[in-house]
Amino acid sequence: MYQIRPYQPGEEPLLRELFYSTVHNVNQRDYSVEQREAWAPQRYDANVWAARLAQSEPFVALHNEEIVGFADVQTDGYIDFFFCHQAYQGKGVGKALMKHLLKTGKRYGVKRFYADVSITAKPFFQHYGFEVVRQQQKEVRGVVLTNFLMEKR
Repeated sequence: MYQIRPYQPGEEPLLRELFYSTVHNVNQRDYSVEQREAWAPQRYDANVWAARLAQSEPFVALHNEEIVGFADVQTDGYIDFFFCHQAYQGKGVGKALMKHLLKTGKRYGVKRFYADVSITAKPFFQHYGFEVVRQQQKEVRGVVLTNFLMEKR
């Protein structure tokens, strides 16, 4: 249904737009406008964003050649990015990405997957066997956001 492949250089603006629109639309029930703007500001440094993606090497989910989600897993099991397009929420994109991350992590020899998970994404991660280690208050650009350190062993 969805093709999963490594992101390719040049896709940074597409992934940034998907990240921005997901935070500002999907997360609006759990985070204020001020919090969402701190998390995903309209203005951003494209070079910093590109460097972050190059370092994390995310996977993208494609539907009819369109990027509808992206996520990554590091060799230590940390999941930094996990975003699905607002029009594809609940349609299997997250499931396809999560299965790919878990399979990839196993190839890396990961014994513990962990992530800083938004209030919005917490039920999704719980569905895949992640448990809350602790609730966290993270300061981002001077604004405090609540999220959860979650892990799956």
